[in-house]
Amino acid sequence: MDFLDWFAICLANAQLPDQQDTSVNSPGKHIVVTATYETLRLHREGQAMAFDAIGDRYDEAFPHKERQVLAGEWLIKSLPTGSRVLDLGCGTGVPTARQLLDAGLEVVGVDLSAVMVKLAREHVQGATFHQLELADLRPGGPRDLGRFQAVAAFFSLLMLPRVEIPLALATVRHLLAPGGLFALSMVEADVDDFPVPFLGNTIRVSGYLREELRMVVEAAGFTIVQETSSACVPAVADVLPEEQIFLCCELRG
Repeated sequence: MDFLDWFAICLANAQLPDQQDTSVNSPGKHIVVTATYETLRLHREGQAMAFDAIGDRYDEAFPHKERQVLAGEWLIKSLPTGSRVLDLGCGTGVPTARQLLDAGLEVVGVDLSAVMVKLAREHVQGATFHQLELADLRPGGPRDLGRFQAVAAFFSLLMLPRVEIPLALATVRHLLAPGGLFALSMVEADVDDFPVPFLGNTIRVSGYLREELRMVVEAAGFTIVQETSSACVPAVADVLPEEQIFLCCELRG
């Protein structure tokens, strides 16, 4: 049984809360964005606590990150030395922040988890890390880290409810300099803010089927220039196999 099969069983036996319809939820739906950060109630404590508890066990569960490294290489080959890159949801800093820093890029990482930020600072000395959430960096938000030539968001949007993902992508646009690059990854799954057991904790995840993910990203003003995917089999028994999608994008306009 893979990740998608397991989610289907869970959904068949669960009663999900009503969600405001602000994103693509089924093939053929129009993308409607009516929510704002001011109208959303953001509940991050559970996610932060879970990843504080998980710490560097995350890297032990996912030791094979070849596709993520390849997406990082796309950024490196596409950017001049010294370019500023933001690693959203940087986790332990491995492999992405370390890879980008070693290639001569200026790396700034943010993560909601204090433990992850601490580990990233230990693993990737020379980069700058902040304990922040993406919403803090929105236009007019409480923190301004400046503009970046590229943003990486590997599995960080996965941790947001669907209602917030278009806002997150708009924030990425705000953070990028003209012509900026955006590399992201998601797990392919048709779920919204769904609780799942993960390394002895519970996290909430959202996802899209492949075509829907493309629609959401393109509607946010990005052109997808490269797409890859692969099946990932974690190295621990309590995390199920999953299909991972990686998109390399350019900012339009």
